[in-house]
Amino acid sequence: MIDSLVRVEFGRVTRILTQKTKDKNKLYALHAPEVECISKDKARTPYEFWMKVAVATTLKEGLVVGMRSMHGNPWDGHTLEETIEQVSILTNIKPKTVIVYKGYQWVKIEGIEILRSGQRRVTRAMKAMIKRRSAIEPAIGHMKMDGKLSRNPLKGALGDALHAVMCGAGHNMRMLLRKLRLLCAQFGLALQEVLKVISLSQRTNYGVAV
Repeated sequence: MIDSLVRVEFGRVTRILTQKTKDKNKLYALHAPEVECISKDKARTPYEFWMKVAVATTLKEGLVVGMRSMHGNPWDGHTLEETIEQVSILTNIKPKTVIVYKGYQWVKIEGIEILRSGQRRVTRAMKAMIKRRSAIEPAIGHMKMDGKLSRNPLKGALGDALHAVMCGAGHNMRMLLRKLRLLCAQFGLALQEVLKVISLSQRTNYGVAV
């Protein structure tokens, strides 16, 4: 078994050393052969080495209802149907309207209305929904920084899928805890006001109020 592992690792090293610039299915990491090179078209980071993760959130609340790792560096439009399938399984409700960004151009799914960023000839309500779609960007940023989405400690394709789902669940838990803290703070302030009124009424009854 050790001999076979050594042969596999030696084969990977040979593959890295012999692969050329324009070769397909390149190997970028010995410890994680599933890692892919993704072009981001940004001046600061033109290329990033990881994998694509499809993120789906509710429009108003921003709760994550779908997180799915996509191996093979697929075109964004080809990931939409799988993402909707996962959302339907997790929520037991198939979405009727999906708001996406411009990368999903020309994608059509039967029975689902697809709105895209920059789309023209839309109603005022549709325009507001498209504008609201940009709220997913800071949510992804929080998942990368606070939820460690940008660095996966789990190994293999299965580890990538589990890590994506757990990052989505962690984001939802952070949002719920933030709401609970706000409710507790509001309840505490309301309780203080009630106690002040009770204390003032008691002092007035005893003739202490000024």
